[in-house]
Amino acid sequence: MTSPALDTPAGLLASALRGDPGRPLITFYDDATGERVELSVATFANWVAKTANLLQDELGAQPGDRLALLLPAHWQTAVWLLAGFSTGVVVAPGADPASADLVVSGPDTLEQARACGGERVALALRPLGGRFPQAPAGFVDYAVEVPGQGDRFVPYAPVGAGSPALELAGEGTMTAGAVVERAVAAAEAYRLAPGARVLSRLPFDDWTGLAAGLFAPLAVGGSAVLCRNAAALSAEGLAAREATERVTLTV
Repeated sequence: MTSPALDTPAGLLASALRGDPGRPLITFYDDATGERVELSVATFANWVAKTANLLQDELGAQPGDRLALLLPAHWQTAVWLLAGFSTGVVVAPGADPASADLVVSGPDTLEQARACGGERVALALRPLGGRFPQAPAGFVDYAVEVPGQGDRFVPYAPVGAGSPALELAGEGTMTAGAVVERAVAAAEAYRLAPGARVLSRLPFDDWTGLAAGLFAPLAVGGSAVLCRNAAALSAEGLAAREATERVTLTV
C-alpha cells in the first residue's frame, strides 16, 4: 500500500521533486534522428505544470473530460500523461478522437485527430520541443502555447486517488490510485530497486509500455530511458547505451 501522499501519479512526481529534483527522470532517444534529451525531475515537473495550466486555463478542460492521446513513446507524451492526471482529465492513449472531448496529436496522426469536435493540440515532436514551421490548421501548436504558461499548477478541483485517470483499450478506466497500485505491482514484478534505471523500447499504447517507460520507475524513485525507433539500433549499440546510461533493466 502507498501512503496517502503517494496515492496518485501526481503525488509520486511531487515526492520525486522533494527528494532529488536534479536527478534524471527521463532520458529520450530517437534512433531515427539521433536526438537525445535528458530531463531532470525538476525540468520534467516544470513541463507538467505548464502543460496542466494550458489544459485547465487555455483549453478549458474539466475533470472527467476525455483526452485522446495520439503520441508515440516520447518524453512529451509522458508530460501529457502527468498533466492530464494533475487536472483530473481522463487520458486515453490511442483512443478514437471522434468520441473525445479534446485530442493531442503528433505530426503523423493529424488527419485522424481532426475527427475530434473539441480542442485539438498538435505536437511537432521536434528536438527540444520545437514548434511546427507552420502550425497545422485547426490545431493549437503546443510548442507555441506552453512556454508562456505558469510554472506552478494548482487544480481548480481536488484530484484524488478516486479520480478517473487513465483509459486503455480493453481495460476500461483506471482511477489515479489504481494507476499507482499497478505501477507499484509492475515495479515489484520487474524487481526494480530504488533508483532503478529502465530502458524501454515499448510503445505507450498499453499498460506494459506505460509501466516500463514511466510509471514503474516513477514508483520506485527511478528513471526511464525511452528509445524511439530502436529497431535501428544494433545489438552492440544497445549494449553501449545500456552501459553509458547505467541501465538496470531493458525491456
